[in-house]
Amino acid sequence: MIVNERTKSREEEVYLKLEEEILQGNHARGAQLTEISVSERLGVSRTPVRAALHRLAEEGLVEIFPNRGAIVVGVTVDDLVDTYKIRMRLEGLASAMATTRLNENEKRELIESVELSEYYMAKGDTDKLKELDSAFHNIIYKASGNRLLSKILSELHRNIKGYRKLSLTVPGRLEKSIREHREILTAMLSGDERQAEALTSLHIEEAMKNTVKAMEIKENCK
Repeated sequence: MIVNERTKSREEEVYLKLEEEILQGNHARGAQLTEISVSERLGVSRTPVRAALHRLAEEGLVEIFPNRGAIVVGVTVDDLVDTYKIRMRLEGLASAMATTRLNENEKRELIESVELSEYYMAKGDTDKLKELDSAFHNIIYKASGNRLLSKILSELHRNIKGYRKLSLTVPGRLEKSIREHREILTAMLSGDERQAEALTSLHIEEAMKNTVKAMEIKENCK
């Protein structure tokens, strides 16, 4: 039983590591990931690697071919646009729902998230800003009170996290994103569901445009 638990833990570690690498673009589309190469690089046996690669195949990030191993599919621009369009609708809905359900603790958390973002913006700490950006959205997911909606949005959020960080590298995007968070917060605290929904959808649309722009810049620099 202990061996099984250890194997399961290693599988999860390998899966999360490879998933992060693929989502952050560390492996180009068409790159080959073999059990041997991954196990040697990560210092684990081939068993957890095999299981992790199959999970990535189910997620659509790799495709497994006999005698060739796993070939990276990654995330295309079309995939990202589709994901953002879904997020525009669902995150707008989450903000509207959260507006009517926010408790005092969640209000404080949202206020703190925005205020800390403004503080770290002034200090130029981009790593902290990216962390706070994720926190702001996660608080809203939770505050919506809808577990299914929260789960779906958390998955969508996680699946493009590498590209979301890329979008924040576009000059001026970080500052604008924080202002948008402040506007969403103001609408939510005032109890304006429609405004909170509209502002959130617009915020995600702007993120989509900047992500595509950042990817195009990255491709042109190769």
